[in-house]
Amino acid sequence: MAEHNISQSRLYEWLTGDEDSRMCADIPEGACNEQPRNFFLHLWASLGNKLADELSSARLVLPWLMGIIGAPVWMVGLLVPIREAGALLPQIFVAGFIRLKPKRKWVWVAGALIQALAALTLAVLALVASGSLGGALVLATLVLLSLARGLSSIATKDVLGKTIAKRRRGTLMGWSGSIAGCATLAAGAVLMLLDSQSSGYIVAILLAVAASGWLMNALAAARIKETSGAIEGGESGWSSLKQGLSLLKKDRTFLHFNLARALLLSSALALPYIALLGQDQSGTDLSGLGILIVVSGLAAMVASPVWGKRADQSSRGVMRDAAIGTAICCLLGASLAWLPGGWAQSIWPYAVVYALLVIIHHGVRLGRKTYLVDMAGQDNRALYVALSNTLTGLLMLLVGGIIGALAQWFGSTVLLIILATTAVGAILSAHRLPEVE
Repeated sequence: MAEHNISQSRLYEWLTGDEDSRMCADIPEGACNEQPRNFFLHLWASLGNKLADELSSARLVLPWLMGIIGAPVWMVGLLVPIREAGALLPQIFVAGFIRLKPKRKWVWVAGALIQALAALTLAVLALVASGSLGGALVLATLVLLSLARGLSSIATKDVLGKTIAKRRRGTLMGWSGSIAGCATLAAGAVLMLLDSQSSGYIVAILLAVAASGWLMNALAAARIKETSGAIEGGESGWSSLKQGLSLLKKDRTFLHFNLARALLLSSALALPYIALLGQDQSGTDLSGLGILIVVSGLAAMVASPVWGKRADQSSRGVMRDAAIGTAICCLLGASLAWLPGGWAQSIWPYAVVYALLVIIHHGVRLGRKTYLVDMAGQDNRALYVALSNTLTGLLMLLVGGIIGALAQWFGSTVLLIILATTAVGAILSAHRLPEVE
């Protein structure tokens, strides 16, 4: 056992660049002693979660599922807003509940188990559902999955802040993204070999694997050594909302961060439309889905460790640079319509731009997650995360509806130009944020 602990500490030091695995900041002494062990449990938990997210993606996999069961097209347009807003909106109302728990990892575990159950339900629907009723059941199941995702999300960040020290959190998320990218790459490669098949059986297998990813997430989270946290200040949902809104008035950095985060929604909103342009070239052909999953996995594998290391140095800089990349990718995506005929009819140009934007989107996510966790203190981190996510969920529903209408009226090309303009605003906003590392 002692030899195992020594080798674990050495591997931890190699992955993080630490010369001493007991170098800690802003976490208790007991948590510092357990940091190498907890680091790898967080890594396994994040691997399961990220793999499950990719294999049940509302941007890629679920639209294919809706196409296979013959659901109406308008239902497909609800997938991304439900997935994102459903996970973010309720968080302010559960922040007070989570605060009453001395150990928040069990809330994380419960959310992961519910997501696993929802993914298994989607797998069954891929085999037996059809038409409008099937599409409605998929959307209802997605609501449950998204609410559970929100429950896990706020608890995960709170536990992360209690068990992993500053300047190590971005590195952890970066490595987990890279490993999950490798697993996703393998899944996409298998789909590419299926060529023209479009079987609900294959999509059901993907969703069953996603369920196993969330089970891994739950098991790893349950084994994390978490010290008991403060339980004072637990509030009802409405009290938490009032307290959170007061933070926006008192903490100008927090207000400014949420403005930058709102403008950075352009990366998330652009991804499904670039994928949609690529899907137009392949329909429900699973090989086309495989190509997009492969490039997404490659992008995650390459990008996440780099962004993670940089986020530990300057998460503000990562947000700014990712906004620059978002603007460039949106303009590239809009320009694909003017490619020569043969290229415009191939999925590959769209896949390349999609991969670039996935790389950038990982920077957006890692930058704003690291910034938010580092900006907040141990006693108010859950509230900061919950309020920021709830505001973002509201904006996702509002802006997502507007974006959908614009895409319907003007087409995806004009929409991407609009999102590029929004990204320029994100560049300016993120650049003005103070450093928090």
